[in-house]
Amino acid sequence: MFGKRLKLFRLLGFEVRVDLSWLVLALLVTWSLADVLFPFSYEGLQRTTYWLMGVTGAIFYFFSILFHEFCHSLVARRFGLPMRGITLFIFGGVAEMDNEPPSPKAEFFMAVAGPISSVILGTLFFGAAWLLTGSKAMIAVEVVLTYLAFGNWILATFNLLPAFPLDGGRILRAALWQWQKNLPKATRIASRIGSGFGIVIMLVGVINFLYGRFIAGLWQFMLGMFLRYAAEMSYRQVLFSTKLRGETVKRFMNPQPVTARPSLTIRELVEEYFNQYHFKMFPVMEGETLLGFITTRHVKAIPREDWGHKTVAESLERVSTENAVEPSTSVLRALSLMGKTRNSRLLVVEGDRLAGIITLKDIMGYLALQIEVEK
Repeated sequence: MFGKRLKLFRLLGFEVRVDLSWLVLALLVTWSLADVLFPFSYEGLQRTTYWLMGVTGAIFYFFSILFHEFCHSLVARRFGLPMRGITLFIFGGVAEMDNEPPSPKAEFFMAVAGPISSVILGTLFFGAAWLLTGSKAMIAVEVVLTYLAFGNWILATFNLLPAFPLDGGRILRAALWQWQKNLPKATRIASRIGSGFGIVIMLVGVINFLYGRFIAGLWQFMLGMFLRYAAEMSYRQVLFSTKLRGETVKRFMNPQPVTARPSLTIRELVEEYFNQYHFKMFPVMEGETLLGFITTRHVKAIPREDWGHKTVAESLERVSTENAVEPSTSVLRALSLMGKTRNSRLLVVEGDRLAGIITLKDIMGYLALQIEVEK
């Protein structure tokens, strides 16, 4: 779902990150408030005031999104569900879970926590705006607070749509899960409904675009596409975890990988290994001892003029918990590590002995077959 992310801060044990796509939304919201909404809501203020209002409104709106996601995360923690953190991205924010909720009850309470928090926050903002009614000196503050009140209520309302993986879709899945006693089946139904909502939103965007409302139409079309994608990926994630539960790395690893010698020069490595076998990673062995591994990424960082004298031993990466697992490790744990480190290949080790290599491609190939069977 996400591209490059930056860590902002850590709060209550949760790491808050921002996807670079969020910067587009932040700029667009600020511009829309300062140049369109606030001047329309109250005329006669200075342009500088409108931009100050726009920046303030955008900052507190994204605080509202964070508050919404923090409430999801705190309830998830209450039910013992580990959370990777919260990420802001172009369509808002998401609380990232390592696993699915343990029960329909946990799913329900986690889902409703977000909309309830947004309704409460919106009511507080509206109450503050009401207290300032009639004060011309504070009109700018009143306008911003009113926007934040309605912004939070709209956020709650939109999230309550029964379109998985929105909060309303998760409430629907909790009900289906309780009824069917089958999480994958409940997720499949909820995700298809979510995908249907995505198509409807895309069609609304196309209609708006044809009627000349280009910006609204474009955003609605993109939102619909995202909702369809998120629904499909959420279902696949549940199917993955169901099919892989109880499986270990040993089942999927290649127990006889091609290995490289530490004495090879980088040129020899490229010509005799990368060009011949077309693998992106090779374990480096000295006799029976595993020294580490070398990848195309390591080679790319070495100037080509140094390839003739630079050796593999000087360029390899040592074995660590970030790039190696044991044969008994859960495949789901290996996938989580791949996602965290962005490594599509992991060494499989037993002590200082190489047991094999596990790749994302091998796991996904197995899962692709399972998805075809489920359709």
